[in-house]
Amino acid sequence: MLAGFEQPTSGQIVLDGHDLSHVAPYQRPINMMFQSYALFPHMTVEQNIAFGLKQDKLAKGEIASRVEEMLSLVHMQEFAKRKPHQLSGGQRQRVALARSLAKRPKLLLLDEPMGALDKKLRDRMQLEVVDILERVGATCVMVTHDQEEAMTMAGRIAIMNRGKFVQIGEPEEIYEHPTSRYSAEFIGSVNVFDGLLRERQEDGLVIDSPGLKHPLKVDSDVSVVDNVPVHVALRPEKVMLCEEIPADGCNVADGEVVHIAYLGDLSIYHVRLHSGQMLSAQLQNEHRYRKGMPTWGDQVRLCWDSDSCVVLTV
Repeated sequence: MLAGFEQPTSGQIVLDGHDLSHVAPYQRPINMMFQSYALFPHMTVEQNIAFGLKQDKLAKGEIASRVEEMLSLVHMQEFAKRKPHQLSGGQRQRVALARSLAKRPKLLLLDEPMGALDKKLRDRMQLEVVDILERVGATCVMVTHDQEEAMTMAGRIAIMNRGKFVQIGEPEEIYEHPTSRYSAEFIGSVNVFDGLLRERQEDGLVIDSPGLKHPLKVDSDVSVVDNVPVHVALRPEKVMLCEEIPADGCNVADGEVVHIAYLGDLSIYHVRLHSGQMLSAQLQNEHRYRKGMPTWGDQVRLCWDSDSCVVLTV
């Protein structure tokens, strides 16, 4: 719909104060960069960048100036005469980005732009693309299924489910304060406990969960209805190893380590609780080899702070 290939059944598409709902795709100040880059194989780098400008029948001097500007922006001046097959994946991506920005669009659409790159190059290019977009001041809408990519590149994230927006917000807001179980599970890893409200206290809620022997205590002002099930979300990095049961008897669980995923700088412990429910805990590996650290088959006690949980009613 943004590009103009589908017509909205209701509402408007407004860009910079103008309704684009009935504007033809080729007349919209919008460009798109495809996952496959769609570079013309028979054209050089500079010819690819100049293509849209020639279609708009700009003056030769203006075309040359903008092509040089774009080559400089993406650091591809020395590759101007090369063809796409002579470039690396990252270089082809920069050419595609330069071509999409050459017409100075008011909105740039990116369709999973990093999907064809290996992980190390993808991580580097994410930051590079953000830097380029910030320098030209372009507004960008990017579609991606890579949550880490979205968190790295976006100023605002919109999570969609079945064609509807579930939550819109800044990356930190969506990660730390999800508004639904779907949002919590979609971004990052999360432990989720189902439960019912036991009591309301001045400093939060106490919730009983069938998966836990001890109650959950959550710093929350969420409106919870008695006898209506809720979900409590807890991120693995907020779970700690502990020896004693907390004084209030809340936010603690005992279980057996069934798997440890070593990821270099950190390890993720998968613990089976006595109820059978699995709980994940993420620990930095600076602690991994200290005496007394648990290993496979060990019984452990895990705990977490009351401000580490989020109560979800949907």
